[in-house]
Amino acid sequence: MSINKLRNIGIAAHIDAGKTTVTERILYFTGTNRKLGETHDGQATMDFMKQEQERGITIASAAITCKWNDHQINLIDTPGHVDFTIEVERSLRVIDGMVAVFCAVGGVEPQSETVWNQADRYRVPRIAFVNKMDRTGADFEAVVDQMNKYLDAKAMPLQIPMGAEDNFTGVIDIIKRQAITFEDHKRQTIEIPAEYIEKVNEARKALIEKLADFDDEIMELFFDDAEIPDEKIISATRNACLKLLITPVFCGAAYKNIGIQLLLDAVIDLLPSPIDVGSVVGNDLDIEDKTHTRIPSASDPFSALAFKLINDPFVGQQTFIRIFSGKLTNGMQIFNATKGKYERIGRIFRIKAKQREEISEAGPGEIVALVGMKFTKTGDTLCDPENKLLLESIHIPVSVIELKIQAKNKKDNNKLGEALAKLVNEDPSFNARFDEETEETIISGMGELHLEIIIDRLLDEFKMEVEVGEPSVAYRETINETVESNYKHSKQTGGKGQFAHTVIRMEPNHGNGYEFVNLIKGGVIPNEYIPSVDKGIRKIMDRGILAGFPIVDVKVVLLDGTYHPVDSSDMAFQLCGIECFKQGFKKSNPTLLEPVMKIEVNTPDEYIGDVVGNLNRRRGKIESMRRYRKGSQKITGTVPLMEMFGYSTQLRNITSGRANYSMEFFNYEPLPLATQEEVLKKIADKKNN
Repeated sequence: MSINKLRNIGIAAHIDAGKTTVTERILYFTGTNRKLGETHDGQATMDFMKQEQERGITIASAAITCKWNDHQINLIDTPGHVDFTIEVERSLRVIDGMVAVFCAVGGVEPQSETVWNQADRYRVPRIAFVNKMDRTGADFEAVVDQMNKYLDAKAMPLQIPMGAEDNFTGVIDIIKRQAITFEDHKRQTIEIPAEYIEKVNEARKALIEKLADFDDEIMELFFDDAEIPDEKIISATRNACLKLLITPVFCGAAYKNIGIQLLLDAVIDLLPSPIDVGSVVGNDLDIEDKTHTRIPSASDPFSALAFKLINDPFVGQQTFIRIFSGKLTNGMQIFNATKGKYERIGRIFRIKAKQREEISEAGPGEIVALVGMKFTKTGDTLCDPENKLLLESIHIPVSVIELKIQAKNKKDNNKLGEALAKLVNEDPSFNARFDEETEETIISGMGELHLEIIIDRLLDEFKMEVEVGEPSVAYRETINETVESNYKHSKQTGGKGQFAHTVIRMEPNHGNGYEFVNLIKGGVIPNEYIPSVDKGIRKIMDRGILAGFPIVDVKVVLLDGTYHPVDSSDMAFQLCGIECFKQGFKKSNPTLLEPVMKIEVNTPDEYIGDVVGNLNRRRGKIESMRRYRKGSQKITGTVPLMEMFGYSTQLRNITSGRANYSMEFFNYEPLPLATQEEVLKKIADKKNN
């Protein structure tokens, strides 16, 4: 198939906007599914994990291939819940275009904004679909206004709905000036009802005026008051959409099969092929600041990005990749530029949710799954061994919440470690570590639901029963003052001893992570031992000093030191680096940092005082309040995560269940001194007990 006829698209939205139902209808109308799957009865094709079916939400982004009008569509359905934002992030890195689904009643909701901002960061062209037009309270124009007001979406309706709520009967295409109704899954074109003609003409004129800003030919025809061909309007709309100058807006009711075929037409007509997206740029592995370009052509050297790993009980680990250039064939040797390792391609699959079709080769633009990869993880670049390059990786959000877990049966501890290792491989926003001091396994993730799903999967997929502690906050440690530290490590134990001596300066490095600077001159420490000092410091930073939390935002400058020609070694300088850093850290006025969350609460007007008061008591800072819908407001602010446990229950109580909220990680901030003392005392008490 021609690359021009390929579309890699994602479907993304706020939770409950109906995007999985939209996807199910797309699969039905493209002939991929013979029956309709519903989210509410756990039959959705794309929600094939047991946890997704039980909760009626999407957790893992699922990939599927379907065909429409002689085009191939690789479709990725992504989660709407903020705890699984990594799934959206990695999908956006590999798709070419996006369908943003909005609820006609809810409009622009918190996660809609998060997803939109993520798509902006990757500059993904998108179209919008206003779903649930048949629901009570549906308001198409209000949603378009919110898209412009809150997302700066430059939203331009290409359809207007005929009616709303119970009276929603179909849509009107303002370019072709046709009314379309849907009966028994079939679309029928009818004359535009008289009461809509003026509205259609106004909407068409507004679209043409907007396009005239970007297209000289349309501008001339518009000023000459000449008729503009439909094909010209569609091509100009496509060009503007690809350049992110407008967001075309469509509408329908997926559950009632209204508007889906027209949405598929729009995907083909308006969203980019890999050719439209053009070349990708990667860095040379050996020469700094040198880049290489790969165009989406089978004749260019192979390049691809691994964006997801799944453990399949039947074929083992599946590595999902997006091919940007070149051709991939069975048995081919490729190079993992991120890991510096060679891989041999085993089997290649085209994925249809939980079904798979084995293929012998795949070309540019394709999204496929590989089986048999040994080293490749999420975000790794795969390339031709003779033409190496490194592509931009995937942004991975930090984990902010922790749980202590242990196997119910102590004999299963090794099995638990293996299961957690597989889950960490799959999900880069999930971490697991073993605390040797307390002999506890600690898992961390994006939120309470995220870790709840992990525990469910341990039981369901790995048959591991675990005991779970209370969720706790993933603090960080840092320094507040610049200090120098001088430490000499010297041990004689009979035979060869250990000797290393380092002098370091430690500086606060707020927001810039860890930096190691080598200022050694004259070989007072040999070059081969410099990385050993860095390695030792990294080890102690991972373990923490103040309370066992990772240390962040420290710049370490290696100033001086000495060595012994016989007793110095890699291990001696690692141990010296650890102790030198530890002593400096204790003198540097260390502090705990706590995760602070960005929160949005949507609440009816009558509860606004109670909601704000409750957030203030939780050390929250209100940034803005704005009209959300008639009779309700959206509160935006920040609040420390440690104050948010149990918030959903309390919010439900104080608003009679009528408010909802969303929160995501914002940044790390120093704990107030009094709170820090309380936290440290609790940690010390736990260790003593």
